[in-house]
Amino acid sequence: MLKGADLIVGRGETIAILGKNGSGKTTLLRIIATLLRPTRGSGAVFGHRLSGDEDAVRGRVGLLGHTNAIYPDLTAAENLGFTLRMMGRPVEPRAVETTLASVGLGAHANARTRGFSAGMQRRLALARLRVLEPSLLLLDEPYSSLDPDGAEIVTGMIGAVRNEGGAAIFITHDIRRAEDIADRVVALDDGRIVPWTTGALVAE
Repeated sequence: MLKGADLIVGRGETIAILGKNGSGKTTLLRIIATLLRPTRGSGAVFGHRLSGDEDAVRGRVGLLGHTNAIYPDLTAAENLGFTLRMMGRPVEPRAVETTLASVGLGAHANARTRGFSAGMQRRLALARLRVLEPSLLLLDEPYSSLDPDGAEIVTGMIGAVRNEGGAAIFITHDIRRAEDIADRVVALDDGRIVPWTTGALVAE
């Protein structure tokens, strides 16, 4: 449960959030993505209110959750096409092919995803984010199930969005990675955002 969590993220900034299990990290991302409505307080993404401007917010954010949320009976290309249509975007086959190739799935574009390994499913979830070109990345344990090459894709996506004036917020239990990648590291403790200092909080 969040208790007055206060967080400001600037353009071009990457924030890592650490915290114990159950501290509210995933809840915070889901509120920012407008999947959950806050019971009190307010927030905005690029000037769009979380409560009242939900469609505008959803057009600017890309959320990668614990689950990859892919459709097993669709091919990799069809999964991306479905995502684009759900967001009211045109489906351009060449762009879909290019995006799949960029995450190492070019050879699997027409394969049904029910046979994908956990790492391939995670790469497809990353492709879904990339094809939507979000300005704010919301990443919940984004390096989970990925090999070193897949991890580099995540880090590259974070850097690309940041360099284009966007921002990224990612949750991790990997303190070293948080300190290496993020411009700022914070922690969620008892539902509140607190400054991170090495050794101040033991992540579970």
